[in-house]
Amino acid sequence: MEYLYSLDGISEEQLDSGFFDGWPNPPSRANFYRILQNSTYVWLAVDKDSNKVVGFINAISDKVLTAYIPLLEVIPEYQKQGIGSELVDRMLEQLKDYYMVDLLCDADLQGYYENRGMRVTTGMMKRNYNQQSGKAL
Repeated sequence: MEYLYSLDGISEEQLDSGFFDGWPNPPSRANFYRILQNSTYVWLAVDKDSNKVVGFINAISDKVLTAYIPLLEVIPEYQKQGIGSELVDRMLEQLKDYYMVDLLCDADLQGYYENRGMRVTTGMMKRNYNQQSGKAL
């Protein structure tokens, strides 16, 4: 597995189709690529044999004080191999100088992030599920 911190040399075609597993209305591959392009920080897991991106984490930041991690995804056939943990660890290391690093996750995932050095807290959210596939251009 190769871990990259930018999209340099990565094309839309290298994004495996297994991302957003279980989402009823996932982003298209083009919108997925735009998500990565528009992120402040990104880490990618690339399978050296297939040259496909099989995992990613992204962060959005003001580059001064705060960062937010909206997505961590590893395609199902690559899960349980430590890829997600490696991506989280690399992102948290990159963000270590920020005052505030936040993310939202389901309660059953809180222990996973606690093991990566994060704390459970409360928060608020709003979801527009009719826009789950992405904002139109």
